[in-house]
Amino acid sequence: MASSFFQEMLSPMFNPRAVLDISDGGKVLVISDWHMGSGRGDDLARNGDLLTEMLEGYYLPRGWYLVLNGDIEELQRYPLKAIETQWAPLYRILDRFAAEGRLYKIVGNHDEELIFEKNYPYHLFPAVRIESGVLPLYVYHGHQSSRVYTDYNYLVRAALRYFFKPLGIRNISTARNPYRRFYVEKQAYDFSLENHCISIIGHTHRPLFESLGRFDYIKFEIERLCRDYPSSTGVSRSRIAAEVGALRVELGKLQRSERRNVLRQSLYGDRFPVPCLFNSGSAIGKGINAIELDREQIALVYWFTEGEGKKFINRGWYKVEKHKGTKFRRSVLNQDRLEYVKARIELLGKPESERKEDEVPVTL
Repeated sequence: MASSFFQEMLSPMFNPRAVLDISDGGKVLVISDWHMGSGRGDDLARNGDLLTEMLEGYYLPRGWYLVLNGDIEELQRYPLKAIETQWAPLYRILDRFAAEGRLYKIVGNHDEELIFEKNYPYHLFPAVRIESGVLPLYVYHGHQSSRVYTDYNYLVRAALRYFFKPLGIRNISTARNPYRRFYVEKQAYDFSLENHCISIIGHTHRPLFESLGRFDYIKFEIERLCRDYPSSTGVSRSRIAAEVGALRVELGKLQRSERRNVLRQSLYGDRFPVPCLFNSGSAIGKGINAIELDREQIALVYWFTEGEGKKFINRGWYKVEKHKGTKFRRSVLNQDRLEYVKARIELLGKPESERKEDEVPVTL
């Protein structure tokens, strides 16, 4: 791919401060898109307490590294000082991660103004490379594939701050546009496929695990259950039937919430999906999604407040972990060993002979 941004990540001269090596041990939480604001329309207001508790009560004392993958502050609508005042307890937690050398902060399109802040306390990076000892993982926000955000972000910022914010209108962004989401994810998928590596992005607010969003994952899950159904009996057979029925209902809801021609498109075209793209989702909306990884495995997790989680969590097929007497809960939605992911990338990825043949440059 021809993008200077992607090529920089592959360069041996890649900023050494932006390389996190966990090949000898260590656990990493990748989370993005907090959109911290102040006052009216603050996107993080709903999950602020949940986010504070999960970081301070779970990840910090357990020695996790924290990678913040862009759009943490909502600087397109709020001044930094107001955000720092509103979310002072969260910044104190970030200070503790940073003091122990466990904080990596990546810039997104909504907080890129941070690079001009002389007294900002944390190092900022365009991307972070994680060395797992199995294969490299590149963490970057994802907006770099869109010309709108690389060349005209100042116009987007002005519209949000001086027009949409006074009217109480929430962000008009890639996260709300299925066409733009698909484009961003396709560029990241192609880069990872081309270079036999893993990309972890944010920006679109859509959780992805092994290149599959919820829609594609459900289709594959229904197929798997249908294969198991003929050989099952009794309670197991009834459970499979009930689960397929529930998944079909959810699939129908997803179809109605997206434009149908976008859903018919696929990140991987007519090929078998290669598990090279992950998306940490966001910290806004109904609960918080994030990526957890160590030198052996990678997982997509979901944190939520009891009674407020997404409906598919409450069907009982996901193990829900209660967080030390609080109303906050954690569930692992998907997980896999990195060795298995690597094997699938090597076996299913684009062969060397095909790479130059159908290479499509990224437009920045």
